[in-house]
Amino acid sequence: MHKTHALLRAAVYGLAVGDALGVPYEFRARGAFTCTDMVGHGSHNRPAGTFSDDTSMTLATCGSIRATGGIDVEDMRRRFAEWIHHGAYTADGFVFDYGNTTYEALAQGRGMTGEYDNGNGSLMRIAPLAFADAGDDQIRAVSAITHAHDLSCSLCVDYVHILRALADGASADDVAGDWAHKPAPASSGFVRHTYDASLWCLANTDTYRDCVLAAVNLGSDTDTTAAVTGALAGVLYGYDAIPAEWLDALRGKDVIEACLF
Repeated sequence: MHKTHALLRAAVYGLAVGDALGVPYEFRARGAFTCTDMVGHGSHNRPAGTFSDDTSMTLATCGSIRATGGIDVEDMRRRFAEWIHHGAYTADGFVFDYGNTTYEALAQGRGMTGEYDNGNGSLMRIAPLAFADAGDDQIRAVSAITHAHDLSCSLCVDYVHILRALADGASADDVAGDWAHKPAPASSGFVRHTYDASLWCLANTDTYRDCVLAAVNLGSDTDTTAAVTGALAGVLYGYDAIPAEWLDALRGKDVIEACLF
């Protein structure tokens, strides 16, 4: 398997598994639950192993790069619309859990630029660009399909650079050492919280399993925190480090495989 494809596969499956682990616990407060395994129902009443908008939009991004051979913002926008309106890139045709900024941006055909539009809806789907020939301006443009404020765009650029560093052999300490042994940050849907929480999880664990479980157990935006964290952990530890029972439980693997480039 080509190295880039293998790294992309590890990132996407790492993200999807983290997403599915977090779906049942979304909106629950830190300390009010403990996630130890892949379960179903809960917040969104979906079967165990069901991924959410985080993975679906990531797969739409992958599918665009696979089909066009590059970074085509308008093609990605069209694929996001196919997802939100027609259930493309989902495990079962059921669309749930998208944010208001994403919905408004796709409805209006332009990214949202307000200070309160800095949710994590572009950070959660930007990982595939780490494995494509995407420059910083292109990363920002892909974020700006939905989240066009400078903060969202800049954190997407930083996150892609971290994924590339991990792919080139950087350690968790290299990319997130400043977060080692610090108190856990907030884990809301604010993009800065998600970005910081993912680095905290990476810095304070040493396996894929522990990393994504730590992300879920931070509470609040559990699925997206674990998805963003899971892509990092997937690249750092490799596809084979993702627990086999979680991969077995993951729904929609045929959809994932059809989108990888």
